[in-house]
Amino acid sequence: MEEPILFDVDGNIATITLNNPDKRNALTKAAWGKLAYAVVGLNNRDDIRCIIVRGAGTKAFAAGADISEFPENRANSEQAIAYGNETAMALQALLNCKHPTIAMIYGACTGGGLEIACCCDLRIAGQSARFGVPINRIGHAFAPPEMKPVLDLIGPALVLELLLEGRIFDANEARERGMLTRVVADDDLEAEVRTSADRIAAGAPLGARMTKKFVRRMLTGKPLTDEELADSYTPCDSEDYAEGIRAFLAKEKPEFNGR
Repeated sequence: MEEPILFDVDGNIATITLNNPDKRNALTKAAWGKLAYAVVGLNNRDDIRCIIVRGAGTKAFAAGADISEFPENRANSEQAIAYGNETAMALQALLNCKHPTIAMIYGACTGGGLEIACCCDLRIAGQSARFGVPINRIGHAFAPPEMKPVLDLIGPALVLELLLEGRIFDANEARERGMLTRVVADDDLEAEVRTSADRIAAGAPLGARMTKKFVRRMLTGKPLTDEELADSYTPCDSEDYAEGIRAFLAKEKPEFNGR
């Protein structure tokens, strides 16, 4: 059996691949655990500046969970809680990842696949992409830890439409309704995502990580403490900040080292 989650690193850009192409990259319970492991491992590496998340091939990002294993691994509420814990760990690992993340989306991006995409910072899709959570067809509710990243991104009205109607959106409608960063032709998708990743990687990584940290923090709605506000300015003590100012004044391209 092939590994359900693959990852590789090209320079300072990593790619995580959801690898179950025969089932449109649906994730088994084991795959959710391995996804969490892969993300945490990359999160611990300071040489990484961007992570691309994609499905194997060009037919699907991920068609959610692999329902064929539900009779054995998710047959009742007790099993569903254990299964949901694996899913939640993977989603939290993506949400809390310090590196910028991009979902590269061909074809089906449904159920758990949509959850993964919503946990990424950017979502760039080909015209073939399709989105939805047709959970009403299998008779259980959207688990709160899985609903939260989707709810945070697109809001309650659209979440309820997705869940109650079980309708599938095409890429253009998903873009219009706030799910996607942008949509391009399928033939241009890999190049577009790599260009986006290269732009991110060319920036100062400490600044990008701090930006991500405070976007998450400010969405809590709680006032910042004085200590947190001071922390937001600490990149100004870095070598990268000095290099950025130097290069700007010299009209040169900065070379950031992440320190």
